[in-house]
Amino acid sequence: MDLFNVYPLVNITPVKALGATLWDENGQEYLDFYGGHAVISIGHSHPHYVRRISEQLNQIGFYSNSVQIPIQAELAQKLGEVSGYPDYSLFLCNSGAEANENALKLASFHTGKKHVIAFKGAFHGRTSGAVAATDNAKIVAPFNAGHGISFVGYDLADAERVMQTEEVCAVIVEPIQGVGGIIMPSDEFLQGLAALCKAHGVVFVADEVQSGYGRSGRFFAHQHAGIQPDIISVAKGMGNGFPIGGILISPELKASYGLLGTTFGGNHLACAAALAVLEVIEQENLIAHADELGGFLRAELEAHAGAQEIRGRGLMVGIKYDFPIKDLRDKLLTEKHIFVGNASDPTVLRLLPPLNITRAEVDQFLQALFELTEKSVDVIHQASALD
Repeated sequence: MDLFNVYPLVNITPVKALGATLWDENGQEYLDFYGGHAVISIGHSHPHYVRRISEQLNQIGFYSNSVQIPIQAELAQKLGEVSGYPDYSLFLCNSGAEANENALKLASFHTGKKHVIAFKGAFHGRTSGAVAATDNAKIVAPFNAGHGISFVGYDLADAERVMQTEEVCAVIVEPIQGVGGIIMPSDEFLQGLAALCKAHGVVFVADEVQSGYGRSGRFFAHQHAGIQPDIISVAKGMGNGFPIGGILISPELKASYGLLGTTFGGNHLACAAALAVLEVIEQENLIAHADELGGFLRAELEAHAGAQEIRGRGLMVGIKYDFPIKDLRDKLLTEKHIFVGNASDPTVLRLLPPLNITRAEVDQFLQALFELTEKSVDVIHQASALD
């Protein structure tokens, strides 16, 4: 049997990882400035993380949600404490798409309505409702296309118009769009959107799957705007590579038996991984570190990258050039041995390093980027002169 061929793969096979460093099967070392789509929050193979999971595995690795699993309550308490949401409830699942799926389902149960407002450029996952709310027709199958979704820009009047004309159960928004190219609605827009949702009885869902867990320099990116969504979806950095997701749920939304469910969500190993992440974030002060080092990174990029725009907050950074970045990204990987990311906008380079990246590693990346972009800009200028 062959694998179902849906991923374009680079010809690199990582076999070992530590911190922000990867090694391939030939012993070549790579700097990880992408973290596997923002998943690696506390660095690869962090010793506390490895120890936590190993100890749990030696006790019990899994049982279903039909029994008492005290480590789930331990995780909920720690997450509430570190995130600033101690009065919210936690539902655990396995991925970001599943988290968003459950968020929208819960909003529909709560309001008795079914229409959803999402935003242009959004990416919320590939499951049925989540992909319907994703602004990419290429990955929406006919089976997924029957959901009631309105895509609007960052325009409060447009959002209110839909609320007035449709039976809207939820608004779902990324406080920082990841796949879209590190696009940020303004704090004022998010504040106005939260007020509109409250006025119209609409559940406000913040998709923090990529932007959460300290990546923006706050635990959640929406906290820069001083708002409190009704539901917050999390995943990626939550488990540092172990599959886990969840939604944080306002006390106004009530639970009942059978309302939501999952077989693997909140299993013992996943909770151990997630607790290790929170403990390291807290003990190593990684949110403040991401804020400070991210500020330095963006300042250096603004001064020297020769880019049209530097986007983002903390260690969630987008570099928008006036040329497609594919060749630049490839050269960073093959010549400088640095992993970076792209976006749906082909001119945006996306940076999502581990939150415990060091200043020396940031300098290594900047030196490589500036050397390559200077060459890239020269080539583009030469080509333009020939046109």
